[in-house]
Amino acid sequence: MLRFLAPALISAALYVPIAALAQEVPPKSEKPATPEIATCKAAALQTLHAKEPEIKDIYIDEDGATVAVSESKIEDIPITRIVMGEAYLRTDRSDKPRRFLCLLGEKNKVLLTFFTAR
Repeated sequence: MLRFLAPALISAALYVPIAALAQEVPPKSEKPATPEIATCKAAALQTLHAKEPEIKDIYIDEDGATVAVSESKIEDIPITRIVMGEAYLRTDRSDKPRRFLCLLGEKNKVLLTFFTAR
């Protein structure tokens, strides 16, 4: 009986750590989920930092963000993508969520970035 019990215990002891390792989730990448979000973030940060140097970074909630395909125009300027979501402006002060809007034109050129208080 012990002859069968020992291998079963060893097998069970080895199985638990392997199963636990298989369930680990890798850390979330700092790389934005889409190139549109990355482009909008870079343009918005450059514009905001020029006006308010204390703004060091922008955090865009990518899980809740919407990147919509658009076939509209403003006068003769085509709008190809619209990015909407929540953003946080990282300063030394406490961050408040803000609504974020970004319009992209041809070749992912940023036409407008806009933040508003919630």
